[in-house]
Amino acid sequence: MAEPRFQLLGPVQLFDGEVAVPIGGPGVRGLLALLALKPGKVVGLDEIIDALWGHDPPATARTIVHGNVSHLRRILRDIDGPSILTTPPGYRLAVEPDRIDVHRARTLLDRASLATPEVAAGLLAEALALWQGPALGGVPDSLQAPELEDLRLAVHGARVDADLDLGRHAALIVELSPIVRADPLAERTAGQLMRALYHAGRRGDALELYRTVSRATLGTLGVEPGAELRWLHERVLNDDLPVRTSVVPAAAEDPAKPISQLPAAVPSLAGRADELAWLDSLITRAEAGETTIAIVTGTAGVGKSSLVVWWAHRVAARFPDGVLFASLRGFDPHHPPLEPAELLTQFLLGLGVETAKIPELLHERVALYRSLIAGRRMLVLLDDARTAEQVRPLLPPSARTMTVVTSRSRLDGLAVSNAAKQRVLGTLAPDDAVRLIEELAGPADLNPALARLCGYLPLALRIAGARLSASAQRTAEELVDELGNERTRLAGLQIDGAEEGVRAAFDVSFRGLPGEIAETFLQLGAVPGVMVGPHLMAAVAQIPVVEARRRLRALAAHNLIAETARDVFAPHDLVWLYLRELAEQELDEKERDEAIGWTVRYYQVVADRARRRLAHIVDPLDFTGVLTDEAMPPLVGFAEAQDWFATEWPNLLAALDAAYAAGRHDDVWRLALLGHTYRVACPLLDEWTRMADLGVAAAEAAGDVAGQCWLRLARCEIALTFELPGAGLADAERALELSARVPDAALTTAADLNLGRALSRRGEHEKAIDRLTRAIAQAPDITQRGQALSSCAQAEKRAGRLPDAIAHQLAGLAIDRALGDDDRVVVSLDKLAELSLRAGDLAAAERYVWEAIDLAISREFAAREGGLRLTLGRVLRARGDLDSAREQLALSVRIYERVHPKLVGEVRTELAELQ
Repeated sequence: MAEPRFQLLGPVQLFDGEVAVPIGGPGVRGLLALLALKPGKVVGLDEIIDALWGHDPPATARTIVHGNVSHLRRILRDIDGPSILTTPPGYRLAVEPDRIDVHRARTLLDRASLATPEVAAGLLAEALALWQGPALGGVPDSLQAPELEDLRLAVHGARVDADLDLGRHAALIVELSPIVRADPLAERTAGQLMRALYHAGRRGDALELYRTVSRATLGTLGVEPGAELRWLHERVLNDDLPVRTSVVPAAAEDPAKPISQLPAAVPSLAGRADELAWLDSLITRAEAGETTIAIVTGTAGVGKSSLVVWWAHRVAARFPDGVLFASLRGFDPHHPPLEPAELLTQFLLGLGVETAKIPELLHERVALYRSLIAGRRMLVLLDDARTAEQVRPLLPPSARTMTVVTSRSRLDGLAVSNAAKQRVLGTLAPDDAVRLIEELAGPADLNPALARLCGYLPLALRIAGARLSASAQRTAEELVDELGNERTRLAGLQIDGAEEGVRAAFDVSFRGLPGEIAETFLQLGAVPGVMVGPHLMAAVAQIPVVEARRRLRALAAHNLIAETARDVFAPHDLVWLYLRELAEQELDEKERDEAIGWTVRYYQVVADRARRRLAHIVDPLDFTGVLTDEAMPPLVGFAEAQDWFATEWPNLLAALDAAYAAGRHDDVWRLALLGHTYRVACPLLDEWTRMADLGVAAAEAAGDVAGQCWLRLARCEIALTFELPGAGLADAERALELSARVPDAALTTAADLNLGRALSRRGEHEKAIDRLTRAIAQAPDITQRGQALSSCAQAEKRAGRLPDAIAHQLAGLAIDRALGDDDRVVVSLDKLAELSLRAGDLAAAERYVWEAIDLAISREFAAREGGLRLTLGRVLRARGDLDSAREQLALSVRIYERVHPKLVGEVRTELAELQ
């Protein structure tokens, strides 16, 4: 069966096989494009909003995105397509890259770079055929992806080179002539056309073309054409232009052999198609006369040097005067960073200056170096730089020379003072990571698991592959077991002694941090969770939020953490393990305990604020005023609170576990109760149950009776929501028993309410109605009164008292609307739809359920939507519209398969009855 595929190189479209699937307007197309441009990677919600609306998003932007995500999910489910996963701080499209035309084009370009001209021409022609018009057609104007045009130019240029190698000169003249007429500044294309004209016997036309391009560059840029075009011109004038080969001869003005200081490259490069295309595009800029400085930065072990050296070998022919290379030893654990004076000596010797003639003073060496390199067409690689100051004296003055710098730090100073272009190198895609291991150790079923445990970090992958290949006795199973233990993983990723490996590489980066930044890095190691923001870091370090943000961004500038979205910072998985070890070694027990304490206190305060945006709270916990507004993230409404919980949920669970392990039982049950409110927005049965179990155990260990009551009631609500065995009756009865020892009307009402619900589910309807009627009468506020009215209506429905049930449910809905509690409104509307269906009022039932569905979609209440689709299917079935009923039940099945598998069987049974 044909798999779904995504088109971005033209109008943005989704195809099911060869059939285009309607997806919606510009906003939906733009969202799909953003996710498909980064398959398998998280695209932050803020990034989506910025791309779709620029600097002026509407107030409802987050709600619109949530709704569009739900819309796309339904479309993809309908065609058995890939999933869009909610992954804090945004969404990711879980799809293989080869299903997307952009990534297919990049793969073909990468394969062609290693192929013979004949094979390359075919691969590149296939890549060009993927363009079906201007890229990203039909998306909002604010969504820009200039790299796609760079990719098209790179593919086209490489295909023309392959055709030149194959002697297809006549066809190329027809193809390239209109392109150069339209853009005479496109020197690479002009050079290709000159070659085609010359070898087709049209030498005069080739010379005239050069004159045209020269006039254009002088008139527009004020400079002569680049060195390669001038070299071509001279060869055509002398009538000795050789047939193009993969190696371009040295420039005419320098007949000596080009300088070549490149070290050996890895045999093959796994992945990195985007980064290679980016570097290739910068060569084009340099050839056009622009000063070009590129910085490739990234965390230790990510493969910066391997990438740049491999690329330099591939493109060396485009720099006819040669390549200079120097390791600046910025992060060498055995040697201090090289001084500029030493590096200049190395370069001057490479440029042919005799040792005795190298000047003594630094500024004289700089002047000599710049005079020797001026006007040359060269590539200068500066590997492993520590600071911008170390690099600046080595930057060539000539626009014809391209400089590429690698560093673990971002070197922002070069971007400011020298307009350097920066590229942060990330980890490899999973398939590329597996390929890297296979190059060293051969294919194996466990290689994907091994790659995942290595965090897709090239250094770790190479070490794992080397360990497997070095010993026939070592099995992949043993290595996976070793790396699967977080305590032994870093030890397993070292080779040839303790000074070689992932831990050693990270240690060099840490030891080079400034004092206060190193202190923050250490504190980060004691913070439970998988990410951190400036507000949390400010609480842990007891510093202002502005200072915490500055320190986190300084760590990001050193590539020890990454800012994955605005104010969301996360280290690589292996950096986290290193951080944990470092904190255990260098912080004492009191310092680690204080970090956990401040983390838990922060999450208590902010979770309390967030839950009050999600629902009306009746329990007595209140952290208002504990932190100032400036110390907390702004959470102004439901959507912001929902997003905060979604983003911070893994951290909340980690803080809960850490606090329990540290014996902070009072903190644990309070945090568990605060986090339980997130159930109104997200169905997380296993995590809710674990949180409630931990909260009950902690409240019992702390001897807090009220805490035990509230957490047992929370656990009862989970059992009722998911219809678990026993449906929470034991917890409700125990909570009511304990509530007699706590003079709290809200607690007593909550216990009566949950016991009534549990009794009704058990079939004891009259007892349930008596208990719920008492809860309605004694409720201390309208929030609990509304909940009791709704629950009583359900018990009356089961007892056959439909008029009473509808009256109570309408009263409950009125309270829910008055409170603005969207989750309760959705539940009440669903219940009214069911009651109206039973009463035979199908029009009212359908009206109620559609209103509930619209609200559930806008709020992304996925589990609620599944139940609502089931209700709607029953209403449509009763009305006799069986096709529509089947459609709604099928949607309910798809939703429940994802969020509530235990209810799938019931819906499938009803669906089968309609087949």
